[in-house]
Amino acid sequence: MTAGDLKVEPLGPHHDREGFSCGIDSLDRYLRRQAGQDIRRRSAGVFVLAAHANPGVILGYYTLSQANIAQGDIPASARKHVPRYPLVGATLIGQLAVSEARQGERLGAVLIADAVERAWLTAATAGSSMLIVDAINDRAAAFYEGNGFVRLADSQRLILPMHIIQGLVER
Repeated sequence: MTAGDLKVEPLGPHHDREGFSCGIDSLDRYLRRQAGQDIRRRSAGVFVLAAHANPGVILGYYTLSQANIAQGDIPASARKHVPRYPLVGATLIGQLAVSEARQGERLGAVLIADAVERAWLTAATAGSSMLIVDAINDRAAAFYEGNGFVRLADSQRLILPMHIIQGLVER
């Protein structure tokens, strides 16, 4: 399957949430029980990866929402690119999961690329200086690090500053 065979779109009623399983109960439960409420309440955007040939089958998903990060938590290398406020606006990847049957096919990287682009597009209107994620475990943290995120000291939180995202998007 090539990238041209895939699409990322907002979660809709035609997507089979019950048929999705990534192997982590909390992520599966979120998609089945909470995602719809978050969309209706506008507390998160939920985006799913599907094949053009089978658009109802969810291959993976992620969520985006607005967040803040304390100025003191931002690494010095990134601090010069963000406002000097006590709390800095950010975009949070709250959930990210790939179907257990499709893990190892780099679909997570497709989801990250889409999240990065969406975060960049909304940053100008929503006031976001970076993309942040709280990795669910060390394996997930390593995945994000492999996709350009920087781990904060003594934490499962990782960041990707907007000035880095700008360079990626404008290539």
